Amino acid sequence: MASFLSFLLGEKKKTATVAKERLQIILAHERSGRNAAEPDWLPALQRDLVAVISKYVKIAPGDIKVQQGRQDNLEVLEVKIELPDGR
Repeated sequence: MASFLSFLLGEKKKTATVAKERLQIILAHERSGRNAAEPDWLPALQRDLVAVISKYVKIAPGDIKVQQGRQDNLEVLEVKIELPDGR
């Protein structure tokens, strides 16, 4: 019965799965070369990451830095997260 209700109502995806899917879409878009200028999706990605991580660890929006660039022949997405001291 529960699976039937899940089918009708739709299952909620886990936050990590949704974030991973969004990141894959963004990276696929960037690799296609349609957006050669500075990516406009970085601020939105940073907000999403803050929202997800804040569910588990208390952080401020300034504690996460997201940058995109090139290193050799690779596109690089760099995410720096400053976590609070565990003491």
